[in-house]
Amino acid sequence: MRSNEIVRVAFELAKSRSGRLTSVDKANVLETSRLWRQVVDEVHEDYPDIELEHILVDAAAMALIRNPAHYDVIVAENMFGDILTDEAAVLTGSMGMQPSASLAGMPGSSTDTVSLYEPIHGSAPDIAGQGIANPIGMVLSMAMMLGLSFGLDEEASAVEAAVEGVLAEGYRTADIASDGGDMVSTEHMGTVLAGRV
Repeated sequence: MRSNEIVRVAFELAKSRSGRLTSVDKANVLETSRLWRQVVDEVHEDYPDIELEHILVDAAAMALIRNPAHYDVIVAENMFGDILTDEAAVLTGSMGMQPSASLAGMPGSSTDTVSLYEPIHGSAPDIAGQGIANPIGMVLSMAMMLGLSFGLDEEASAVEAAVEGVLAEGYRTADIASDGGDMVSTEHMGTVLAGRV
């Protein structure tokens, strides 16, 4: 997928959400980032109603922690995006909570696209089979798939509401349990979540 296609998907997502897009680069140092910024600005001409913000990756790393609510759709080349998504896991308390989508095009468009949905931690082979993995990132990835790839927005919202409800009730896997808090296994958390959808 070419840079302009990636950026166009980001603008389309911003259009369907808050109308704001943040582009992250390192244009003050890297020639490739200057090219990235140029491509973003060129695609922005097709989306004049979208509010575009450019931010350097080091400033973005700080700003994301200080004011996460400011951001909605962030577009960046792979390395910067990978670093920022791992950093953003701090906001929720665990990498096990974060969904991700690798979109090969804008879902719902006239062209057939295949997208990949997974938790940001990947397969986590270091904890496989121990019953301690947090399934929420995978469940929320599934919710993203329902909404983005299949247009099942109500179903996606139901899954998201189930996650919020289960967390509000105090269910926690080991990665997000407080000292002295009740912990449940991967299977138990999955069963409780499934029962709430």
